[in-house]
Amino acid sequence: MSGTSIARLAGVLLLGCCTISTARAAITPHALFSEHAVLQQGVRVPVWGTTDQDEEVTVSIAGQEVSAKPADGKWRVDLEPLSAGGPHVLTIKQGATSVELKDVMIGEVWICGGQSNMQWTLKQSDGGSEAIANSANDKIRLLTVPREGADKPRTDVKAAWSICGPQTSGDFSAVGYFFGRDLQKALDVPVGLIASNVGGTAAEQWMKKEVIEAHPELKDMSKPQGASMLYNAMIAPLAPYAIKGVIWYQGESNASRAYQYRTLLPAMIKNWRDTFGQGDFPFLIVQIAPYTEIVEEPSDSIWAEIRDAQFHVNQNVPRTALIVTTDVGDEGDIHPRRKEPVGQRLALAARAVGYGEKIEHSGPMYDSMSIDGDKIRLRFKHVGSGLQAKDGELSGFTIAGEDQKFYKADAKIDGDTVVVSSAEVPKPVAVRYGWAAYPVVNLWNGDDLPASPFRTDSFPVTTQDKK
Repeated sequence: MSGTSIARLAGVLLLGCCTISTARAAITPHALFSEHAVLQQGVRVPVWGTTDQDEEVTVSIAGQEVSAKPADGKWRVDLEPLSAGGPHVLTIKQGATSVELKDVMIGEVWICGGQSNMQWTLKQSDGGSEAIANSANDKIRLLTVPREGADKPRTDVKAAWSICGPQTSGDFSAVGYFFGRDLQKALDVPVGLIASNVGGTAAEQWMKKEVIEAHPELKDMSKPQGASMLYNAMIAPLAPYAIKGVIWYQGESNASRAYQYRTLLPAMIKNWRDTFGQGDFPFLIVQIAPYTEIVEEPSDSIWAEIRDAQFHVNQNVPRTALIVTTDVGDEGDIHPRRKEPVGQRLALAARAVGYGEKIEHSGPMYDSMSIDGDKIRLRFKHVGSGLQAKDGELSGFTIAGEDQKFYKADAKIDGDTVVVSSAEVPKPVAVRYGWAAYPVVNLWNGDDLPASPFRTDSFPVTTQDKK
């Protein structure tokens, strides 16, 4: 008799991700519930799936046991908040069927979303070989959602969790890995990372069609209007998996409509928060990196305008952070290889915004200005242990009068402020910093974090009417 026949007679089937003990395997958990999974600690945890039977489903883990009756072939239970730790066995029972998911951890779960700079793998990045060789960590778990679209929202994905190590980390998001590595080290709990990202995609492709069509400022959006295919295939089927938050690296594909992004990204953030139904979870935004040839004189730039939009979103949407990347760009490559500083800064932001640690997590952020004769004085949030100019005199500041023409400016640090002036502008009204596709800037705080590009004005920009 074959081994398979023996197994069936014994009532035990072995299926890749789990052990099913039954004469008839009818119950199926959602793909996010596989061996090596991480469940979010400290909140109610939905566990769900499908079945072709109507008997009660019972889920147990870490001393908890919760039951629910299926409806229309679907079942769901909600576990009470769990404490970090593991490994545990997650058991799902229905009648004679028993599904055992082994090596399940409880800790912190984050989605790594965006386009190609989030998709960019560890093996493609600077320092990737060394990072991969040192990546073995049983407390970090990885899952990559298949990169595909769908016309309608899906209910499941074809994916499974894996343990972080040299065999798995190289093909994972580099930004996601470095973020998870530093976060796990700081919190000393298991961390689960769900990579859901596709290169060359616009934010509206990650939004529910109905949200776009119902939004008064977005419903007339030009191509790709209502393009919700990535939301349908790669976000909708993840909910309502319990998560802590999202790290987001995207914006390049919306740069030609940068001003619209001030409305579009907040709508997307709200869409995701509503989809997961877990309140205003942290949403950490990576500002797009410097790219294209350095230009010496002040000029218009859609790249500057998308950074300005990202700054605006951070200032107006609760529980967000802005990760500045002015020091890690590449003139000739839209995919800069230095991903480690990005992940490190995301982990700092998560610790502050997501976990309430009293640490400085941001570089200087423009707050207000005042005019003093022929000078403008700038004030900042996140001064930290003090403002500093890296590698010489301050650079990257421009100043304008009422004619809205910007000139290169002299800028000096004065305590916790910066004073800006130019002989070309005797009556200044506005200052910009880092307003370029590839900004050459060097304002940092003493906590080794760079200042965000900004503008003090509300002058019309080139993408103001682009939809």
